[in-house]
Formats: sequence, structure tokens, C-alpha cells
Amino acid sequence: MSITLARTRTVYDLLEVQGALDRSRGRSPELDTFYERMLETGAERFVTTPSSIDALDPLFEACPNFEEVLDDLARYLRLAHAGKGGEIRGFNVMPILLLGGPGVGKTHFAKQLAKVMQTDCELISMNALSAGFVITGSSASWRGAKCGKVAERLVRGKYANPVIVLDEVEKATGSSQSDPLAALYQLLEPETASAFRDEFIDVDIDASQIFWVLTANSTEGIPHPLLNRMAVYEVPAPTPEQAAGIAQRMYAGLLKELNLGGFDPRLGDVVLDRLAGVSPRDLRKTLLDGLGYAVADGREHVIAGDIRVKLMPGKGRIGF
Repeated sequence: MSITLARTRTVYDLLEVQGALDRSRGRSPELDTFYERMLETGAERFVTTPSSIDALDPLFEACPNFEEVLDDLARYLRLAHAGKGGEIRGFNVMPILLLGGPGVGKTHFAKQLAKVMQTDCELISMNALSAGFVITGSSASWRGAKCGKVAERLVRGKYANPVIVLDEVEKATGSSQSDPLAALYQLLEPETASAFRDEFIDVDIDASQIFWVLTANSTEGIPHPLLNRMAVYEVPAPTPEQAAGIAQRMYAGLLKELNLGGFDPRLGDVVLDRLAGVSPRDLRKTLLDGLGYAVADGREHVIAGDIRVKLMPGKGRIGF
């Protein structure tokens, strides 16, 4: 079993926070409360690095269609372990953009990656996002102002290197006054991200350790300067063999989790064929439902009739 090592990093200056609180006190109770929270929790956050170069191996099995991404990440992890004297450096990688159709498991992969790294995961859906303040915060002078998702995660969380997932980034929309992607020009560059300033807090925050994962169905609508800041990967749908392996592993995990030791440990080929139309985000629920139908029928094995696949009207099978 791989453990995760952690060092600490200062993500903001306490003196700067105190000065901002002194200047703003009484003007915005919400802002005062946030500054006080920053002072109370302190400025140090953990930066996690897997202690073993084999830490990503489980993802090669759980997300086999992400092999190209994982090959690169494994190489970067080996670099983190290559320092002299046994010193393990930070697991620093450039932002990654996962391209692929619905159902290939992009968001699922990002969440599993955060689990392996034992850090937080923040999911921001960019679908119909029409204002940049969701990421950067809004001015404290506005009614209902609050900080953005980036500052909130770094201030309220334990880690300086959370995985932040920007889902369906190509669907973000904006206006002449507010471009939801504008902040990414700063945030995706470590040099400028180290002095990120949320509009609500108005204090420099070090966001340079964030592990950025962006997902999209295509690059259409994503500005080229942003694409140049990321490593872009085309994620294929799993092959039938890979899809069957994913389903079998999740099924085995559910049997262990639910203490169903008497159940048949393997799913039949007919059941696996039924599951081929289920995406990773729905696979767990579909298998749970299938196990429930089997138990209700007094069986200790799952049959094809237990797999109730609900396809959206007008859509065919999408695979994993």
C-alpha cells in the first residue's frame, strides 16, 4: 500500500491579511469573517506527493483508457523521486486537458487521481458558467459578494495542491464585462499563479501548486493561448475488454463493501454486455441496483435482467 508524503507551503502572508482586515473592518461583515478565518487557520497548507513511484499503478487498472495520461504522470512522479539524498520533491505537472466524448470517464479519472494523491478535489462545472467571479471571486463592494472557488479551497482546505477540475470548459460563456476563462491565463502559469489575487479577499494567494484538470468534448471554443498552457490528451472510449475489466473490479469492490461474500465473485458475459452501455458515473449505481434486484429475488448472482440500463431518448450506447 502506498502512503503519501506531505510538506507544507505558505499560501498567504498573515501580516498582509491582518492589514487587509484592519483596513476593511466594519465595511463588510462577511469579508471580516473571512479574514478572521484566514488568520485563525494560519497560512500553512500541505503539499502531498505519493511516496512510491508505483502509486499510480491502480489507476492503470481502474482507468485503462487513460494510459497515455498516466504514462506521463508516472514519469513526472519518478522525477519527483529522483532527487539526491533521497529527497522527494513536489509532484509538479503542467495543467492537463482531457478531451473525449461523454461517458469516457474524464471526471471520474480526475476524482480517482485526487484520491491517489490524497488531496482535496474541487469540481467546477463550466457548463453555462457566465461569470468569472465563480473562479476569481467578486468585489466586496458588491451586494452578495463572496470569494471564488480557488481561494475558498485554498483557505478552507488543508492542502496547497488540491486537484481542481474544470468540467466542460469549452461550454463556458461570457460577456464583454466578464470572461469566465480570463483568470485561467494567470492561474495556469505557476509563476503568476503564485500571486493570485481573489477580488473578494484582495490578498495575494499562492495558487501555484494546484493540480489543474480541465475536461472538454473538443477544443472548439477554447482559446489557443489557453491550450498552449496545457498538456492535451485525447481520451478514447475503453475497448470492450477494458470496459469489462472496469465493471468486474467495481463489482468486486461492492461485494467487499457490502459484505456479500456468498455472491458469485464474477459477472457473466451477458451481464457485462449489458453494462457496456453504462458510463463510469452511473456504473456504481447500476451495479448496486442489480445486486438489490438479485437479493430481492433470493439469488446470489447477478443476471442480465438485474441490469436496468436507462438510456436517454435519442442516444445510443456510449460505453465507459
